[in-house]
Amino acid sequence: MKIMRKASRSKVITYGLVAIAFIIVQLLISSGNISSSLQGQLVPICAYVVMAVSLNLTVGVLGELSLGHAGFMSVGAFTGVVACISLESIIPFTILRLTVSIIIGAFSAGVAGTLIGIPVLRLEGDYLAIVTLAFGEIIKNITNCLYVGVDKAGLHVNFLTDATSLNLSEGGRVIIDGPMGISGITKLSTFAMGFALIMVTLFIVLNLIDSRSGRAIMALRDNRIAAESVGIHVTKYKLMAFATSAALAGAAGALYAMNYSTIIASKFGFNTSILILVFVVLGGLGNIRGSIIAATVLTILPEMLRQFNNYRMVIYAIVLVLIMLATNDDNLKGFLSNLRNRLLPSNLRKGKKGAENG
Repeated sequence: MKIMRKASRSKVITYGLVAIAFIIVQLLISSGNISSSLQGQLVPICAYVVMAVSLNLTVGVLGELSLGHAGFMSVGAFTGVVACISLESIIPFTILRLTVSIIIGAFSAGVAGTLIGIPVLRLEGDYLAIVTLAFGEIIKNITNCLYVGVDKAGLHVNFLTDATSLNLSEGGRVIIDGPMGISGITKLSTFAMGFALIMVTLFIVLNLIDSRSGRAIMALRDNRIAAESVGIHVTKYKLMAFATSAALAGAAGALYAMNYSTIIASKFGFNTSILILVFVVLGGLGNIRGSIIAATVLTILPEMLRQFNNYRMVIYAIVLVLIMLATNDDNLKGFLSNLRNRLLPSNLRKGKKGAENG
């Protein structure tokens, strides 16, 4: 009972911190105390927070290393934008159209995660990481060869040809133009929608972790053989975590894509997957609140260091190293011990040890 109360208290604190951060940012925007460049980063920050929390479900809670998370983001981004443009005449209300597009992006990425997860989750460790990395690259290359258009007759899809082969009627529009990606996107994403998506993501992930299924997932992470011996279905619970993580990444991708006028497949490559993994590792494996903070800080940091243009990536790398040292308990204890030994005279240290022993 105490554990359940503690978990509920922790969830309320997490929701509260996110809500307070949203209110503070809104007050700063209304008072004109946030620069336009930083305001432009708010939606990407929300998308990266969702990505970090969703990947933590796979890496931190399930305990499997995935290097293709940007692939699911790409699926959600492109399907979400295609849905948004196709529904423009049917759903004139922008907020409703954005919501429907995010849901479609999440569903598409969830289906992709399920299809990929069924064969892939039988692998473990480095093998799983390599296969998910390959999946991300496959998605990127498929998107580069994909041509999608829309006219009065509906959607037209072609592969490995060009946009002219879509045979669109008068008034039709090319949506995905192969390696050129999607251009002319109407920017519908807002910071408020990003905040709402973060809250939905936290609700799904935190409740899944605290549920019976979440405990089964963590049991698989801690000891697969012991979990199997008590009747936990390995593939079922692994697939549950993996598909949920993929669906949330797809929702983040749709939100992210509709914050820009143009998106291309290369934006969702291997480097993006590694960036999200960095957020998760720095925030702490299994630490949802840490993922939120790491994604926020590390997205803002390069923008804050823009005045040091020649040195900002060096400073960024140094900050990453320092954070890793600070968040590692053994390194932190060793650092504090060395610092104490240097600052305190030897007689004071001996006196302190004697007092502790006494």
